[in-house]
Amino acid sequence: MSPRVKFTRLNSRYDLKHIRDDFHLIGLPDPNVYDFARRRGRLILPFNGDDFKPLVTKSQETGVIYLSDHLLNEKIDTKLTALLSKSTPKTFYCKFTTITVKPHLPMPPKQYGEMRAIIRNNTD
Repeated sequence: MSPRVKFTRLNSRYDLKHIRDDFHLIGLPDPNVYDFARRRGRLILPFNGDDFKPLVTKSQETGVIYLSDHLLNEKIDTKLTALLSKSTPKTFYCKFTTITVKPHLPMPPKQYGEMRAIIRNNTD
């Protein structure tokens, strides 16, 4: 399913791009994904957040919002839209932010592999 369909709220307000589906970049190492997002002033939304932690302080021009792979698409759409609507993109630059489920809730099964999306405000 396309990220356009999975995240309708998010896509209606922000320019969400998938590193593979929209930019046709496959198999890039994490430092290259980070640099790609930095050069474009975009935030990185990975499911493999720990791999990006060492990179996050390297630039004031991008940041990482780690998405727990236990979140359902609907929750990602809702939580990420709410978080971004309360902030400016620069709020997340040079930072590692986590969006996850509450620990006392049962964890849904993993939905799909690794998601590497980069995002920026539609108003930019």
